Amino acid sequence: MRCPRCSCENDKVIDSRTTPDGSGVRRRRECTGCGARFSTMESIIPEELKVIKRDGRRVDFDRGKLLAGIRNACHKRLSPDQMEMVCSDVTQSVLRDFDREVESSEIGERVMAALRKIDRVAYVRFASVYRQFQDAKDFISEVKGLKR
Repeated sequence: MRCPRCSCENDKVIDSRTTPDGSGVRRRRECTGCGARFSTMESIIPEELKVIKRDGRRVDFDRGKLLAGIRNACHKRLSPDQMEMVCSDVTQSVLRDFDREVESSEIGERVMAALRKIDRVAYVRFASVYRQFQDAKDFISEVKGLKR
């Protein structure tokens, strides 16, 4: 681990705590070279889980991409903690239920189900991108589905 201030490779861990969802460890570190303090996150790297995209390509599962998509849909609707929790819940459920491959549609459906419970506007915003809405009729039919 390199210090972000002086690039020194020597540091000591001052404090360690598990994340609220239990999926990782947050460590507070102090550089032995310059004394700067910084935080790091440690989490499990999923074993070779591949996402099958709509066009048939297979790409590595990337939690960062998932979180970015959730952030785009939930901008000014959910708190950062809520967005992180949705991402963590979906990630954990996908890793639990699939060993090697998962369809991107399955991930999208799980995100939509989680958002639907928390904030319906965020749900519709995510659905509009995920389901590639073309016009206002698509939005209207999705909103009507929410009323049911």
